[in-house]
Amino acid sequence: MDAMYELIIIGGGPAGVAAGVYAARKKIKTLLIAEEIGGQSSVSAEIQNWIGTESISGFELAKSLEGHLKAQKEIEVIEDDRVNALESNGDSFTVKTKNGKEFNTKTVLVASGSRHRRLGIPGEDEFYGKGVVYCATCDAPIFQGKTVAVIGGGNTGLESAIDLMQYADKIYLLTHSDSINGDVSTHDQLTESDKVEVILSAEPREIIGDTFVKALKYADKKTGDIKELKLDGVFVEIGTVPNTDFVKDILELNKYGEIVVDHKTQRSSVEGIWAVGDASDSLYKQNNISAGDAITATLNIYDYLITEK
Repeated sequence: MDAMYELIIIGGGPAGVAAGVYAARKKIKTLLIAEEIGGQSSVSAEIQNWIGTESISGFELAKSLEGHLKAQKEIEVIEDDRVNALESNGDSFTVKTKNGKEFNTKTVLVASGSRHRRLGIPGEDEFYGKGVVYCATCDAPIFQGKTVAVIGGGNTGLESAIDLMQYADKIYLLTHSDSINGDVSTHDQLTESDKVEVILSAEPREIIGDTFVKALKYADKKTGDIKELKLDGVFVEIGTVPNTDFVKDILELNKYGEIVVDHKTQRSSVEGIWAVGDASDSLYKQNNISAGDAITATLNIYDYLITEK
């Protein structure tokens, strides 16, 4: 086991990288552990809301984040590994990874993100980033003048359809239930638009395409008929799952599995552990917000370490 770190950052998305850069500048003895650098947006064809950059691909953003992080001389980075256990030792913590490594640290920043809840149907993985997307706020502008489907009848699905109304020519909103479950006011906005067609009792079966999405097959749950929609994109909006299983026994989580934090400092329910981004109960799941919250957390960690010293 290596010597004691002052901080271990768990996660390599925009939040983890922002924390790493600030930790290095504060000369905090830091280790960052991530499966890869870049986060969920690395598969996006185009990102238009990363502040300071008019347009950038997910691949380019990931490379930019990686370059900025690895230019810091005061931080160690371990890639191709994932934290699967976090244990408290009273005044320190032990971080364990899937590759069998263990590290001791005085503080921990959980920036492990989340994973999209998937449909689990043929074509979803194949066309991920090629028409299958999971964030309308991020990717709606790419579908200017296109025909798309939004899967999900809750608030997230309805809000995604609202975002898409500014860009897409035609939007199919599919829900597995026989009614829309989101807010009535948002539902009314959709039904008033001639761009949106709501399809109830629909069970997605297959996403079809060649180099890009071309169609979606779904079953009418009432009749059993298989139907097909010709379209250019599929927005999967059935929720996300935070990557917090490894802290569920030591930290307070909300009903969604998100880490409950003090939003002034990003501190968790356990002294010495902070959480940011999609792993936390942050209201908005956005790259820019996650990075900002990570900087807040890192500055607070620095103050905490200085006080402890």
